[in-house]
Amino acid sequence: MLRWALMFLVVALISALFGFTDVAGTSMVAAKILFFVFLVMFVVSLVLGGRSTRDVV
Repeated sequence: MLRWALMFLVVALISALFGFTDVAGTSMVAAKILFFVFLVMFVVSLVLGGRSTRDVV
């Protein structure tokens, strides 16, 4: 997920460099959305991954 966000960011930067503002804007929005989805999934995995399911005997 983070790889896709970085790819869209690179596309946005390159298209902004060449003057394609519509493509740059759309790519930047996609990069932001994917980054925040990645961030939420990362925090959820940190919270749920810390749980231990050991049976105490």
